[in-house]
Amino acid sequence: MGQAWGFGRYGGPEVQEFFDRPDPVPGRGEVLIQVDVAGVNPLDHLLRSGLVDGLDGGRPFPRVLGMEAAGTVLARGEDVNGLEVGDAVFGFALTGGGTYAETTVLSAPNTARIPEGLSATVAATLPVAGTTAVDVLDQLSLPAGATVLVNGVGGGVGLAVARLAIGRELRVIGTGSTAKRQHAEAIGVRFIDYTAEDVAAAARELVPDGFDGIVDLAGGTSLRTVAPLAQDPRNVIAVGDVSVSDLGGRFVERRVDRENLERSARLALDGLLAPVITAVHPLSDAPAALATVENGHTSGKVVIKVA
Repeated sequence: MGQAWGFGRYGGPEVQEFFDRPDPVPGRGEVLIQVDVAGVNPLDHLLRSGLVDGLDGGRPFPRVLGMEAAGTVLARGEDVNGLEVGDAVFGFALTGGGTYAETTVLSAPNTARIPEGLSATVAATLPVAGTTAVDVLDQLSLPAGATVLVNGVGGGVGLAVARLAIGRELRVIGTGSTAKRQHAEAIGVRFIDYTAEDVAAAARELVPDGFDGIVDLAGGTSLRTVAPLAQDPRNVIAVGDVSVSDLGGRFVERRVDRENLERSARLALDGLLAPVITAVHPLSDAPAALATVENGHTSGKVVIKVA
């Protein structure tokens, strides 16, 4: 029996609760892990709100929050290859087990070993932010010296995209609120504060001929403001807003398999995908951790230290 943080029905923060649950039994293609660190993502509260279907594994309420974690393998289900009991691993809870818990199950094909030299805290940030950064930049496939606009640069994914882009020798301009400026500029981003500047005008002044690529993390009206700044609308890649196709752009093509996790880990070891971790909360403080991300008040990546 272990403690978990989750929700008893779909809704807002009021449906969240701590509860005890037995250790999950790993099914076919799953591993049971002792959770060391769980990453916190906007997807977590969207799942709680019932706005995202298909990621609950058909599990009953109460359900555990969280989609990514790092920890140690305690047991394996059938048909698990490449992972052994005792391995330090990181990956996705794609079958509904959640990660804000002392133990959980991860989908084995979407889980990888943590390489020597990489901390569990960093590894726990890679399944969502790290692999997303790799995916969008691979999809853009821009040459060194090209310009890229990261719309919504201040969060965990945005800073990961920016750092990896700079590592690929791209010129990065990022948009965000005033609170996001410090961390963005610290990694070499030319920052545009949307609360103090006209984003389109400021961006055109910096890159008069238009951007070689745009990575959108904000969606909605903000996406529609920056999309015309691209030289080619096909090089507007959105991470959250599928309506980007209406503008001639593309939605990110996600790869959440072990190969991409291992690649992200190597990039992290090389310092090319170093996450900006701005808050580490204990499991007992999980409500505050998620609230900060849900309210959009955080810069960088928030994690929950469980073990």
